[in-house]
Amino acid sequence: MDFLDFFISSAYAQDGAQPGGLMSFLPLIVIFIVFYFLLIRPQMKRAKEHRKLVSELANGDEVVTNGGLLGRITKVGDSFITIELADNVQVKVQRQAIANVMPKGTVKSA
Repeated sequence: MDFLDFFISSAYAQDGAQPGGLMSFLPLIVIFIVFYFLLIRPQMKRAKEHRKLVSELANGDEVVTNGGLLGRITKVGDSFITIELADNVQVKVQRQAIANVMPKGTVKSA
């Protein structure tokens, strides 16, 4: 017994045939398909819904921003909108900062 055999196991050739080229890539293909349906596709769907929500914003809509501010839209611009948070308190935010459109009357009830 050699001294190195104690620390490193020797590699021996196997008699079995090697799998084909496609069979060796099959696990990678399956992993990619799982990632697509569990991660990539839902994220793309959510982004598409958010783009639609932002493009349909109009005056009078009651919205919540990503920062949690609740207010009513008073002015809509190309890239910024003005939100009235309370009487005589208005804030300008980017259109993309809108997280959700709330039902009418939410501002009064909050």
